[in-house]
Amino acid sequence: MLSRPLSRSRASTIARHATLLTAALALLGLSACGNRGETSRSSSRTTGMQRLVPSNPMMVGYPRMSLPMSSAGTASMPAEEVACRRALKRMGVAYQDLQPINDGGSCRIDYPVKLMGFSGNIEMKPAATLTCDMALAFATWTKDELAPNARSRYWSGVKTIHQGSSYSCRRIAGTTVASEHSKGNALDVMRIELKNGRDIKVQKQGLFAFRARGLLNTVRADGCSYFTTVLGPGYNADHADHFHFDIKERRNGYRACR
Repeated sequence: MLSRPLSRSRASTIARHATLLTAALALLGLSACGNRGETSRSSSRTTGMQRLVPSNPMMVGYPRMSLPMSSAGTASMPAEEVACRRALKRMGVAYQDLQPINDGGSCRIDYPVKLMGFSGNIEMKPAATLTCDMALAFATWTKDELAPNARSRYWSGVKTIHQGSSYSCRRIAGTTVASEHSKGNALDVMRIELKNGRDIKVQKQGLFAFRARGLLNTVRADGCSYFTTVLGPGYNADHADHFHFDIKERRNGYRACR
């Protein structure tokens, strides 16, 4: 059976539809290739970062995603851990007990706490994962040194302490020695936000920034009475934008305050 020839208008319509279908398929192909490329690059970046340290270095400031400790776990704590938590409560510290952390090697905290804030409505952002001893040392320094010095220099209380790293499974840069961060014994402070809106970054201050420079110098020097290590701007390039505090135990009670 012979087929009838297509009319000119019908042939034109079919041709247009075919052209549109071809263009649509080409666009879909390009989009798919683009998505595959982005996914591949994103996966590569994530894998690369995870090879640096077991903890994601982009998230070291945030509290570890650990569940709260059960009541049974709290009841079996050693006496010194119980006493430490009583001291935190007396000081009005906001904290939560977490389940034990063990990432292998030196990366562990048997009785971690999530530190969220202090008396005087001072917040810790983000919340910090620490040992109770480190949380207590930092809370005491905040209450006795940071808060009163801020009031005397700025006539304002402290609103928020912004930290950049608490527990993080990693080594000291350029060495094979485990960082005190990997034991929950260290905390890095990036900036201090006051209730009057002033935001004081931990960095080398300008020539005429008398109050900011005075506050940072004072609380840094006084920190040596509460921590065994205090490092900050001027020590080296790695500490140009934050204070590092830790409670590392050393022989003969040596303290590194620089």
